[in-house]
Amino acid sequence: MEFRCIECGFRIRNNKPLFVQYSPGNIRLMKCENCKAVADEYIECELMILLIDLILHKPKAYRHLLYNVLNPQVVNLEGLFWKSIFAFLLLDTYRILVLNWSDAGWKLPIRFSSLVLRHGKMLMDLLLGNFMFLYILLVVTRFFLDKSAGVSRSKDILLAIFISSYFKVFFIAMMVWEFPASVLFIIDIFVLSSNIVALKVMTELSVDKCIGACFSAYAVKFLVKGALDIICQDH
Repeated sequence: MEFRCIECGFRIRNNKPLFVQYSPGNIRLMKCENCKAVADEYIECELMILLIDLILHKPKAYRHLLYNVLNPQVVNLEGLFWKSIFAFLLLDTYRILVLNWSDAGWKLPIRFSSLVLRHGKMLMDLLLGNFMFLYILLVVTRFFLDKSAGVSRSKDILLAIFISSYFKVFFIAMMVWEFPASVLFIIDIFVLSSNIVALKVMTELSVDKCIGACFSAYAVKFLVKGALDIICQDH
């Protein structure tokens, strides 16, 4: 990935530095060749300002994070990609556990065979559900792009989805404070909206196409969960 102007999304040619440092604490931000604005004003901003703008779903904040921070010149993207997958699945595992333990079917006593079936169902929900989610997202995105995205491009899109799912960290709060299961769905809505903004920034597709791609992927994921619930009830 190349550095980009956070205002217009224009590629910084030859990955030129976004700022020039003359001495510690004395830097000059570079301007975009396209829009003539400062290419990345977040370089001088505190982390809290970036976090607030990410929560507010400002595209320029996502451009800064996905292009100018998560850049091969700055971080090891390969290592970050696998760490993001692990964190994504770990947080989703907790979400599935909360939903299942809130189910009346978990009331004691539970037969061993029923326990094994439920844990098997949760594992399938986690692995198959997320696999189908990511697969459908990539397929629909490639269809809208009207071209075959390479492996590296697909990994960039997936990394953007993993990173933009940062709202899932609020699941951790449910380990400390007791919240109703409905809070999970509120978090899901925030994750969905964040995924849409990240996908738009990464692909430069229109908002409606990004909404369509994300909704299709989440719909398939919930269909998989529904099918597994039916299979579990039948047994």
